[in-house]
Amino acid sequence: MDRLALLGFVVGIGAIGFGNALEGGVMSALINLPALIIVLGGTLGAVILQTPFATLARAASMVRWLVTPPTHDLRQRAKQIGDFSRLARREGMLGLEKAAGKTADPFIARGLGLVVDGTAAATIRDILEVESECRLQRGLDAAAVFSSLGGYAPTIGLIGAVLGLMQVMGNLQAPGELGAGISAAFVATVYGVAAANLLFLPLAERLKTIVLSAANLDELIIDGLVSLAEGEHPKIIETRLASHFATA
Repeated sequence: MDRLALLGFVVGIGAIGFGNALEGGVMSALINLPALIIVLGGTLGAVILQTPFATLARAASMVRWLVTPPTHDLRQRAKQIGDFSRLARREGMLGLEKAAGKTADPFIARGLGLVVDGTAAATIRDILEVESECRLQRGLDAAAVFSSLGGYAPTIGLIGAVLGLMQVMGNLQAPGELGAGISAAFVATVYGVAAANLLFLPLAERLKTIVLSAANLDELIIDGLVSLAEGEHPKIIETRLASHFATA
């Protein structure tokens, strides 16, 4: 579980709740089902309208990264590619082909397959870079879904507040209820702004960071496999790849 992300969310919500209590507010005043439906439903509807289904599905699947974020261990990958190089020197392409079949990462497996087939190093780089760039763009597009949610939520919250005020103004014959009605009307604005700034926008940036981290790992893998195809010494390969995490 990404405990830091969870801590940030809890601290944000807790600070707002605590500040509200210090000002004499009560949590029950922030509970308004119609406002919640307007903000969440309206925001989701706007994003669905602008986003292709495949991107929406990818964005939904990425939410689980807050609980089980993928690991991008650059050092472990550099060592693994160094091991592949030593294996190739000991057992030749046959040993490398067997290693490709046992590799869990399909990106590495495809790259090793190209090396075993004798593909030119420049061609290997071109093929793998295209795949990596496409994967990066798909990930960034999915993360942008949450940026869009964060952009629409405050505006939809204002719509909810206006709708609430319209109901209040339609019942001016009961002046004693105006205060409570106006207060409830502005709950939609609170929902919209809070959802945008405490959930959607931070989530978008968190996912974007993970996607960029995966792209950095891809870059290391590509450099390592190209060096492997060029027949460089394992020590040289590991030294070259170490530059990817020298400051990490």
